[in-house]
Amino acid sequence: MGIRLQDIAAQNAPIQDQLEAALTRVLRRGQFILGPEVEGLEREIATYCGARHGIGVASGTDALMLALAAAGVGRGDEVITTSFTYVATAQAVTHLGARPVFVDIDPKTWCIDPERVARAVTRRTKAILPVHLFGQLADMGAIQQIALRRNLAVIEDSAQAIGATQHGQGACSIGAMGCLSFYPTKNLGACGDGGMIVTNSDEFAEKLRLLRVHGRANGYFYLLDGFNSRLDEIQAAFLRVKMNGLADYTRLRQRNAGIYDQMLADVPMIQRPFVAPGNTHVYHQYSIVAERRDDLREHLKAKGIDSAIFYPLPLHQQAIYQKIHRGRLPIAEQVAQSILALPIAPEVVNEDAVRTVAEAVRGFYKS
Repeated sequence: MGIRLQDIAAQNAPIQDQLEAALTRVLRRGQFILGPEVEGLEREIATYCGARHGIGVASGTDALMLALAAAGVGRGDEVITTSFTYVATAQAVTHLGARPVFVDIDPKTWCIDPERVARAVTRRTKAILPVHLFGQLADMGAIQQIALRRNLAVIEDSAQAIGATQHGQGACSIGAMGCLSFYPTKNLGACGDGGMIVTNSDEFAEKLRLLRVHGRANGYFYLLDGFNSRLDEIQAAFLRVKMNGLADYTRLRQRNAGIYDQMLADVPMIQRPFVAPGNTHVYHQYSIVAERRDDLREHLKAKGIDSAIFYPLPLHQQAIYQKIHRGRLPIAEQVAQSILALPIAPEVVNEDAVRTVAEAVRGFYKS
């Protein structure tokens, strides 16, 4: 079988009985939308992130869109974000009729560069949408200062960063709102789509709970022009089981990353993940920037080792966004041409397997 990048069935196998028991509990109760499992998960996730409220929604993309809507983003507004991210970050903006303003990334962390954010603010800017890429937080201190000066909402795209911290504060707890994805491949993955918005604001929490159910307050009376985006009970029950092991799962990812860091430290042809001071990294991906990336990938494939490219083309160069962005973002473009994710998930790589992958990388450059 070789060494795979991910194996969801293997990840779930040790807790299969617990997952099936959770499913049975929901089926017997007969309440499938916004019930006690969702409420329990919302409390647990909010506490885990260090915030007051969690609002479960149908997906990570919906979490971004509802958070932007709650912040008042609409037609004609601008939202500053990174080009080096998954497309959902930008689509959440465009689906509200607003315009994503793409800026370049920090060459070390590959997260959005606050200096470029500051230069991109205009009178139309409504929000800043940083992405905590691959499992570590963007420079939230600098971003929050910009937002405070210009009265902008900061919405954290934390889809890849549950459990990550910056100076002791958890992802989703620093900005006005933070957004999580529970897509099955995430560090905390459901058995389908799911997402959550986390916030310390009572006002935003109340608004989000209206927005996710068509803007309905109670009965058939509507206060907002809302959405249909509700986390279902089966997903919530499944996630509550997996929450019990999230801390250990994160620790094993960090252990694997530490082995990679040690074994690849003396390979000058690659750039390993840089963890900014004050950050803890949860390694949703362990990505390297590698010379001759495509040749390296073929070398690993020949040895039965999976890898992946996140992301091969920055958003500002994608066909759907070329009309709204002019000019280059050279750092994002260079990183996209050289980035490669190595196996990191504990269900596919133990310490020996990580060493095998690292030795294969080393061997490629030695040859």
